[in-house]
This record gives sequence, C-alpha cells and structure tokens, in this order.
Amino acid sequence: MILGTGIDMIEVERVAARVSRDSGFKEMVFSKSEIAYCESKAFPFEHYAARFAAKEAFLKAIGRGWDSGLALHEIEILNEENGKPVLKLSGKTAVALDSLGIRRMHVSLSHLKSYATAIVMLES
Repeated sequence: MILGTGIDMIEVERVAARVSRDSGFKEMVFSKSEIAYCESKAFPFEHYAARFAAKEAFLKAIGRGWDSGLALHEIEILNEENGKPVLKLSGKTAVALDSLGIRRMHVSLSHLKSYATAIVMLES
C-alpha cells in the first residue's frame, strides 16, 4: 500500500550558493557519502541539488517539514552499482520514522544545468 508520495524541484544555482558559501550547510544536509559522490562529479552542484530535492520530496511524502526534528544528513540518497538511486535512513531519523511502517522507498532524480527534481514514493 502506498503510504505517501512527494515531489520537489529546485534551481541548481540556489543549492550551489548555499553549499559554496554557508559554513556547515553542506554537512548539515548531506551525508559524508553524498558529499563524496557529488564532489566526484564534473558538475557537483547538479548532483547536490537533485539530492536536496529528494530530501524535500521525502519530507513531503511523510507529511513533515524541515522543522520536524529529523536530521537531513540521515536521509541519504545513495546509488546502487548500476547507478539507480536509493533512499537510506539512518541514526535517530530511522528510529523516529520506524513507527510509520515504511517497508519500501522509491526515488527518482533528474537534473539539468539549471534545475533538479526528485520524486519519492513510500510503501508499507
């Protein structure tokens, strides 16, 4: 059964500005694995933006916002060997959301030079 869906779109430049200038923003929002992945790319800000959009889409899918006490860096978007993006919850965020009964999480990312978008679907 579908528990929730969320979609988000963001301007790459907005994320690039925050990641570049705000001390601590990158570490607050992205996990070490996500940072390493994005920094390994020729155009890292497109990848940061897509992951940011996925985190926003996930929050929409669970019906919560930024101020819900969840740690955004514990909502990770990783890649399988074949490149498929996957959502992984860890730490206090995974514990806090355990009661929702999420059994499967689906995520799709897309980005262009100027925009990134993501959709998340959660199943019980």
